[in-house]
This record gives sequence, structure tokens and C-alpha cells, in this order.
Amino acid sequence: MSLVPGEKVFVTGATGVVGRAVCDQLVARGVGVVALSRQPRPDRPGLSFVQGEVSEPGSWQEALGGMSGVVHLAGEPIAAARWNTGVKRKIRASRIEGTRHIVDGMMRLASPPRVLVCASAAGFYGPRGEELLDETSPPGTDFLARLCVDWEAEAQRAQGPNTRVVSLRSGMILSKEGGALPRMLPVFRSGFGGPMGPADRFTPWIHQDDAAGLAVAALEAEGPGWRGPVNAVAPELLRMGPWARILGGVVRRPALIPVPEWTLRLILGEAAIAVIPGQRIVPRAAEQGAYRYAHPTLKGALQALLQRGPS
Repeated sequence: MSLVPGEKVFVTGATGVVGRAVCDQLVARGVGVVALSRQPRPDRPGLSFVQGEVSEPGSWQEALGGMSGVVHLAGEPIAAARWNTGVKRKIRASRIEGTRHIVDGMMRLASPPRVLVCASAAGFYGPRGEELLDETSPPGTDFLARLCVDWEAEAQRAQGPNTRVVSLRSGMILSKEGGALPRMLPVFRSGFGGPMGPADRFTPWIHQDDAAGLAVAALEAEGPGWRGPVNAVAPELLRMGPWARILGGVVRRPALIPVPEWTLRLILGEAAIAVIPGQRIVPRAAEQGAYRYAHPTLKGALQALLQRGPS
């Protein structure tokens, strides 16, 4: 599906780091964006808002009619707090139920959107050490992996003769406005930064612009690689030790003080798995689909973020 000026795309999570970038990229192409928002927001050129909560069915689902595509990014932050039964339930509900309501709304339409791009996470694979992982690799068995399996299965219900579904398995998304990087920067800039957890553990990552770029590419591309799971990670595979040294180099500070795994587990409990995943992931589908990364290396991605103003 090649998007042309005048077509419309429905976006959830449009006020988040990736969602804002997706909206900007679509509007720049002349594509109209209709974004779901919990609060009333003023429209602006190319971008209009419909009020609603994705975790609850409602009149907002009617806005799915007439859309060429849907990008569903909304969900409760995964590693913002220590996991307990209540937090896990909230994380799961925000993703499974929200996706269910998107798909239910699409399936009620005589002419549903031609593509659904739904967020997922690299946590699908669970901790895997040195194993090389691509989109065909089986899932892990921990809470986050099981969540991703069910999340993607819910999205796949929209798959049909005229609708294609893509699940973006994102690594750590680098942005100055949210996610892990803003929490890491003060420590690294003070000279007390270093590897988080074991230095030899692989840490998949992606710049916010490429996370958004892959979502837009998934909307438009129709090759075999752009169906089902797509690993939204950068092509540069890095262990946490070099990862930390590169960040230290960009902020011109040493990065020699490690944060032991036990400390992360003490603070975050089971949620530490989202911070120190240990996943050697390659973006096979994106490479086969000839996606051109704006920021293929960590050094370049960090320099682009830390040498520019807020996006």
C-alpha cells in the first residue's frame, strides 16, 4: 500500500515519543492523521484528534472508518515501576484490551483499513544470551514474552484478504523525551555511568526516528517481509559494555562504574528483564525490505539526539 496525499491513517499513542514522530512523518507526506487522545486537543494542519480511551470500546471506534491504515502504539509503560500483580494486570490490559478494541472496530467495517501496524516488543524473545534471533525465532517464557505473544495474537485477528498486520518488536527506543535515555543521562554526565547489569549482555536499541520510520514503511510496503513480526531494532549489535562506553564518549565522560544486576533487580524486581534483556536480535525483515536506517550506529544515533533540540 503506497500512501498518497489525502489518504488518512488512524494513530493511537500519538503523544508518545514514537507516535509523535509517526504523525510528523505522515503529515510531511501529505497524509491526514486522525489521532486518539484521552483529553481534548486542538487540531492542527494535517492532524485531527478524536477523544477516547483505547482500553475501552466507544464512539471513537467509528473514526476507524475511511482509514487507509492504523498505527496502534498506545500502552502502559513496561519498565516504569516494579512489577507486582496490579502493575502486571494494568500493563497487560492496556495492550491486550486496547488492541482488541482496535481490531473489533476494524472488523465491524465493510471496508476495513488495509493495514494494521501494532506495537510489540523485543521482549517477545525473552533473555537468550548468545543466540542469534530473527523474526522466525520462538518466544521466551517470562511474563513479558507471554504478554507479547498474546498481544501479537490479538492484532493478528485483523489479518484478512484485504488487511495486512505487522507487529513491531521494538528494542530500547532512544529519545530525549522519554524512555530509558533521559534517566541514564544525568548519571553518565556526572561521570558515574557504566554498564547496566552484565557488560557482555546484548542490548537491542533503535533511534526514535527509525522506530517511526519502520512503522511508516510497514504501512506502505507490501513485500513478504512486511507481514507479521518485524524486529524494530538497529542493525548494530552491541553488548552493554561497549554500549555504555559509546554513551560515555558522546557525553565526554568515563563510563566505568557498572550497575550490578542485583541492584537493578532490587529496584525493579522482575521488571529488570526489560532493562537488561540479553537479546542478540537482527532486523532481518527490515533488511530484506530494504529499509534505510537514518541512524544505523549507536554513536551516530546518540550524537543526533544529544546535539539537537527537542523534537
